[in-house]
Amino acid sequence: MKTTPFTEKHIALGAKMHEFAGYNMPIEYSGIIDEHLTVCNAVGVFDVSHMGEFWVKGPYALQFIQDITSNNAAVLTPGKVQYTCFPNETGGIVDDLLVYCYEPEKYMLVVNAANIGKDWDWCVSHNRAGAELENASDRMAQLAVQGPKSLSVLQKLTSVNLAEIPYYHFCVGDFAGVPQVILSNTGYTGAGGFELYFYPQDAIHIWDAIFEAGAEFGIKPAGLGARDTLRLEMGFCLYGNDIDDTTSPLEAGLGWITKFVEGKDFPNRAALEKQKAEGVARKLVGFEMVDRGIPRHGYKLADADGNEIGHVTSGTMSPTRKIGIGLGYVQTAFSKPGTEIYLDNRGRKLKAQVVKPPFRK
Repeated sequence: MKTTPFTEKHIALGAKMHEFAGYNMPIEYSGIIDEHLTVCNAVGVFDVSHMGEFWVKGPYALQFIQDITSNNAAVLTPGKVQYTCFPNETGGIVDDLLVYCYEPEKYMLVVNAANIGKDWDWCVSHNRAGAELENASDRMAQLAVQGPKSLSVLQKLTSVNLAEIPYYHFCVGDFAGVPQVILSNTGYTGAGGFELYFYPQDAIHIWDAIFEAGAEFGIKPAGLGARDTLRLEMGFCLYGNDIDDTTSPLEAGLGWITKFVEGKDFPNRAALEKQKAEGVARKLVGFEMVDRGIPRHGYKLADADGNEIGHVTSGTMSPTRKIGIGLGYVQTAFSKPGTEIYLDNRGRKLKAQVVKPPFRK
């Protein structure tokens, strides 16, 4: 298994480790529910150094991004971040990602850890614009410091006024005495916070500085288990569960990042435009359990008569609501909020209701 600069730190702290995307990653420390609630109420730190980072540079950088991603990167200005995806030629999604605009001719793409190799091959093979591409994934480390007290913790370590960085914006500055750290007001938890990018050689120094600064705020390390329950409470898609090579962005509720503007000729554009005009046969929805039960990936969803109408893509017991919540694809006729659907839990028919995420109140 691959390691991150923090792997030995996780083991020393007693983390429960497991393979994820080829990396030896912490799943939990004090427990998923405790870590989840810590992030919601205070501040938690996630090692996300396994994520991939690609640089796109040169005079054809923007054209390359416009050719390969669904969102309209032409609206980006330096310091802005955009959520987008790579559509494939068959109506599905290669990956979802973030685009960081550094300069008019310099961008950073942040992709999912499990897809680094696939995404890099996709970018290289679809670089008809002739942009300069660099896979920097092994030369960058990343921490996500998340929760309502994250700004108070991080502000102690930088002269950059973090309160002036809007959501989905970033800046580059000194942090804990380390120059050129990317400070990004983004995250995957819905609890607020920042994602920090830096060189691996500075990783342990930055980790120690953050935990020292956060001691008074009850800071805790958090693992991938809590990261998953936090994103699910917000209704955020997880690649490989809720979106993949077979799910279209419009089916997945990602029409808002699929822009059919002039100058964008991304893969399968014509078919996706047709989907937008004619509608889709299935939609990704959020649902809450009415009966007691926990939805799990792969469980069938049915109507009142027991007819199969879809399946669960992600599910858990909500740590903040104490009820079962989930995401799943259903026939479009059953996608309206308030619609009664049923979870087939190993032959038991359990009532649920379609709701619009986030689930966290």
